[in-house]
Amino acid sequence: MTTDTANHFDAADLQALVDTVRRFALEHVRPNLDAWEAAGEIPRALYREAADLGLLGLGYPEHLGGAPAPWRARDALSQTLARYGTSGGLMASLFSLNIGLPPVLAHGTPELQAEVVPPVLRGEQIAALGITEPGGGSDVAVLRTTARREGDEYVIDGEKVFITSGLRCDWLTLAVRTDASNKGASGISMVVVPMDRPGVSRSALQKMGWHCSDTAHLRFDGVRVPVRYRLGEEGAGFRMIMGNFNGERLAMSAMALGFAQACYDEALDWARQRQTFGAALIERQVIRHKLMDMRMRIESTQAWVDAVTARADAGDTGPDWVAHVCLLKNHATQAMQFCADAAVQILGGMGYMRGTASERIYREVKVMMIGGGAEEIMKELAARQSGL
Repeated sequence: MTTDTANHFDAADLQALVDTVRRFALEHVRPNLDAWEAAGEIPRALYREAADLGLLGLGYPEHLGGAPAPWRARDALSQTLARYGTSGGLMASLFSLNIGLPPVLAHGTPELQAEVVPPVLRGEQIAALGITEPGGGSDVAVLRTTARREGDEYVIDGEKVFITSGLRCDWLTLAVRTDASNKGASGISMVVVPMDRPGVSRSALQKMGWHCSDTAHLRFDGVRVPVRYRLGEEGAGFRMIMGNFNGERLAMSAMALGFAQACYDEALDWARQRQTFGAALIERQVIRHKLMDMRMRIESTQAWVDAVTARADAGDTGPDWVAHVCLLKNHATQAMQFCADAAVQILGGMGYMRGTASERIYREVKVMMIGGGAEEIMKELAARQSGL
């Protein structure tokens, strides 16, 4: 995203986007969320509804059906939908395209982009990303799924786990090892897999949170994919993966901020209404202090998100920026954790009941702190990017 593109998205555009997302969350998401959580998935129709509002195409090229937008607009979408939709599972599934499609845009041929991207942005198909394997999470360089070339096809064998939208995705941007003799990072490539191919099998995973997000264990048994579905050159996949993580982590930081705000909103509303010993909870100093502790973390996270986002929109995405993104993700998810815990405590028994936003977000904290790079990995990567 260039500075020029960012300058074409003004404050009025941003406010209109926030208002649209808030209405979408309150009218289309919140009334149905409990049913979707019970079903273990969101309806396909919701993708089309989001696409019709321009939410799925935000930040994508116009010629592919998207609407170019700076990072500050994409972050505003993430933060607002998290705050008023109050479900990480919803966001993970509905926007799995935002981790599956960027490598296609950056490294796919124009023909491949034209085949994959437009139907996803229209909400007709679902895109996902396949990196993590049963034997390795954050250590991407040791992945074992192989893609053996036979003529004009790759033959893929292996498995992936914890794949968001894995049960229903139509396209999977898949990390594979194309050089079986090279066990390191330089033997890795990226291939887009049409998930209706013979040899693909999927099984559902049960989770602590993100209940309305379909999450899968995927297996590939001799799956044949045309070589033209490879992204970039053979052996260039590791760098693609690392670059893709930066955008994912910034988006997750904005989401975590929105979830922290949702917990604050619910706790404040409860404290104003709940009567104890003849007075509202908000009259108790200990409760007011808890709320201010929450607000302090929200405000500091907001300032950091804004600063890191402004650098991204200005094109300042060097090693120091990457370090900030890593540390920001840790800070934002820790703020989310603190606010979720404080909100559940303020709500008391109601905070332990299904149906409150704070209870759901409390269960979703850990996946936010692990997914996209665990806290410990983020610290080490930030240190290395800082030259330490």
